[in-house]
Amino acid sequence: MAGARQRQRRARRQLSGQRRRAPQELRDAGECVQLERKGDVQCSNCDETHILVCSCDGKFYERWTTAPNKIFKPRLVKELGNHDIVQVACGDYHSMALSKGGNLFAWGLNTHGQLGVGSQDPHIPKPHLVKGLKGIPLAQIAAGGAHNVVVSLSGAVYSWGKNKFGQLGLGHTEDMDRPSYVGALEHWKAVFISCGADHTAVLSKDGLVYTFGAGGAGQLGHNSTRNELTPRVVAELWGARVSHVACGRQHTLVYVPSLDKVYSFGSYEGQLGSERKANQLIPLPIDLLVDNKKFCQEGTSQNVTETTAEGQESIIELFFKKRNSYPLNGIATLQRKEVKAWISNSSSQCCETIKKNIRLIFSSEACINGSFLDKRGKHFKTSKEISGVDMAEVLCFYKKIIKNAAVYQEVQKEIKNLLPSLSSSPISPENFRVYLILPFLLQQEDVSTCCTLKLLAQAILRLQQKDLQTLECLWSNLETDLFKNLIIIFKRVSLYSLIRLLDFAEQFPKEIEALEILQILYQVNLRAGCRLQDNDFYMPEMEQIVFLFSRMGREVTMLLKYPCIFDVNCKMLIHHLKCNALSLCFNICPSSIEVIQKEWIFPVRRECLLHDIWNHLRNAKNKQFTCFLRVEFVGEEGTGCGLRRELFSVAAKALCDPQSGVFRHFPSRLVWFPEQASSHDDTFLLAGTLFGMAMYNHCWTPFPFPKALFKKMQHVEPTLDDLEELIPAVGRSLKNILKEESEHKLESLQMTFVQMEEGGSVVELKKNGANILVTKHNRKEFVDLYVNYVLNESIRKPFEDFMQGFIRGCPAESWKIFLPVELQVLLLGHTDYDWQLLKKNATYMHYEESHQTIKNFWTVFYKLPEEKKKKFLAFLSGSDRIAPYGLEYFVFSIEDPFCQNPDNSYPSARTCNCTLLLPRYSSEEILEEKLLCAIEYSEGFGLM
Repeated sequence: MAGARQRQRRARRQLSGQRRRAPQELRDAGECVQLERKGDVQCSNCDETHILVCSCDGKFYERWTTAPNKIFKPRLVKELGNHDIVQVACGDYHSMALSKGGNLFAWGLNTHGQLGVGSQDPHIPKPHLVKGLKGIPLAQIAAGGAHNVVVSLSGAVYSWGKNKFGQLGLGHTEDMDRPSYVGALEHWKAVFISCGADHTAVLSKDGLVYTFGAGGAGQLGHNSTRNELTPRVVAELWGARVSHVACGRQHTLVYVPSLDKVYSFGSYEGQLGSERKANQLIPLPIDLLVDNKKFCQEGTSQNVTETTAEGQESIIELFFKKRNSYPLNGIATLQRKEVKAWISNSSSQCCETIKKNIRLIFSSEACINGSFLDKRGKHFKTSKEISGVDMAEVLCFYKKIIKNAAVYQEVQKEIKNLLPSLSSSPISPENFRVYLILPFLLQQEDVSTCCTLKLLAQAILRLQQKDLQTLECLWSNLETDLFKNLIIIFKRVSLYSLIRLLDFAEQFPKEIEALEILQILYQVNLRAGCRLQDNDFYMPEMEQIVFLFSRMGREVTMLLKYPCIFDVNCKMLIHHLKCNALSLCFNICPSSIEVIQKEWIFPVRRECLLHDIWNHLRNAKNKQFTCFLRVEFVGEEGTGCGLRRELFSVAAKALCDPQSGVFRHFPSRLVWFPEQASSHDDTFLLAGTLFGMAMYNHCWTPFPFPKALFKKMQHVEPTLDDLEELIPAVGRSLKNILKEESEHKLESLQMTFVQMEEGGSVVELKKNGANILVTKHNRKEFVDLYVNYVLNESIRKPFEDFMQGFIRGCPAESWKIFLPVELQVLLLGHTDYDWQLLKKNATYMHYEESHQTIKNFWTVFYKLPEEKKKKFLAFLSGSDRIAPYGLEYFVFSIEDPFCQNPDNSYPSARTCNCTLLLPRYSSEEILEEKLLCAIEYSEGFGLM
């Protein structure tokens, strides 16, 4: 502590020595006079011992003095020579300067962190960038004795430095060495700020004045000498609509234009020309003659009319002009008249000026964030949900500059140079505007724009998770057309990135940035209630790209991270490729490498099918699940995929038989896991394994599971609609509870937060639930807990076992790319039957389509009832469900087996290749009889 005090004293002595040095030559005095000509802007601290001067020729000076009229030597601040300074502010021993490019610089004493650069050095003589405010479009800066406050274009206030009296407005008294957001002013957007030695005053856009910090001299105007740690409105000025505010060392002045009066409060000691000596605790008008001209009544404190009394500085001029560096110039932002000039001018001289202006704005994150503001006042509502950007203006600007190739290229060049430097940890919602604006300025379809968009995607992915969530929220609040356009933009650059990987045979990077953004946008769309359809995210080129990657022998696993871009057919292609790759083994011989597809020979007996399946699964090694099944029914002929489908179909029907007692059955004809499951029973582990094996072997199986299962498999929370699908009566009852308007009727039901299980036991849905009545106030919580219990909590153990088995049975992780509804169709098959497609896709062997037997067959088939048609499908393919890709892709063959005695033979089927062996018959009646007999005979195998 002692060492810190010594460093502070040394730093002050160093600065004091600088300001006491008197000029030695007349040349120095002349230089001082030159600085005080018309057009110069100067700012001083409360005692006018420290002055900053921006000369009309663009030079920036700093000077110290011990008396107002004493000759002194100004110091040219060479370090800021390349920056166009638009605002300056002086503290007691430190300085700040804001550049037109939106950068804030600070230098001088830093004993309280008042420079905001995060350094512990007590004195920094050269200007340093205040990085904590990078990207925030600042409207005004102000310096106190040893603290600083700034306000953004959208009214956000940030403070740092000394905080002994709460002058930072943060609710505590700890010094801050970096800018901190004054959250207490979030809903009272500021348009002007001023700092005293140890207090701060803020003017809101509604004309209210808030003060905080040291109040010992009454300078806060709260009729008290108490310090305030957070902003507090000056109640005496309520309703007066103040337009200007200025702080002295221990006093405050405000101007009320409607009354044409200046009010003051705080310590005087005669310095304002007043006879009063005592501290003034509340605002009272100053009894002085001031110029009759009024201040600007716009409430933005951007301009002040000058006094007409030459040589006499009025109270208004003294405190509102000199102390606050009027007029306030702002950072560079895009203006319509500038854009018009950019587009219309083509001379070389103008081109250089245009390039300079473009560079000034589009090389600055702050200037971009300060442009395109919603002028209807919405930018003052900027938050994590509202960007404050007028997107119509952004699109209008793009349409204009795209007409001039040179201008567009210059804008894009500056954006490209800026993107790598964007902050990864923004401190303000205003920082996020750049991420909304830039994609819509990069819509042109060319290679250069795609490269720039890749850099933008990288900048977005550098954001910390909490900041990325803010951007996602802003994305979700975009208009639907803009959101859709954003997806199109990133789809284009994603395609460009993938084609590069193909053309240049580059290795897959850890992530493809544009695809990563698309997947994030897809999740945003889901959370926003699916404003866009899934197919809006599909990239139709992906099927060909995946195929080309596989032809080149390149792994497509990387693409599984971005399932939103694939339609279901492309997903199935990826899944098949992945499973096929896992099932291959390489037999290396001296002369060649032989590629063999591994098979798992799976013999089972129909009379004890489940018993044999469970034995195989219990004794299997994990590597066996990477092999495709070759099912053999003991005592029967035939092999192929049809027998695999038959195995899964028959096993599923056996497991779902109510007599098996494995699953719970509901009137909806759906099954669900039991509430109670033995921890030693491996039934659900085995059932899940069987389910996973069906997925791996490209089979579908008729488990009558609800959609809730497939949501849970993909980590999507089931909803009340899912419960209603499983238990319709309960679902409707819960929906009625949510709709009930009568509190009395709800209470009369005497419902509590409990759930009755099948065995009669009562489960509390929350702690002490049996004693909590369901009311209109808590009914949503009750319904949510009820749904969660039935679909999650009550079946936790059997579902976890089921999923453990599924992952074992399907070692290819490509199943995760399917949406829940796609996974449901893929595993259960379709139940939408278009029998005309079945006929359309049929092929014939040893038959012509015009043969009478073929005509008779289709006549008989169309006469069958719907259930018989489904049973025929099971007889033919091994399952009464349609393949996931639909009947339009289902091909079966009708073949003449050339039987010796066709009248004595049934039609038969080879389920392995979906072939119907159809002997020649003489009439429809005989064919119908034989076909029905064949279907009924096959029912004995448990296919239907």
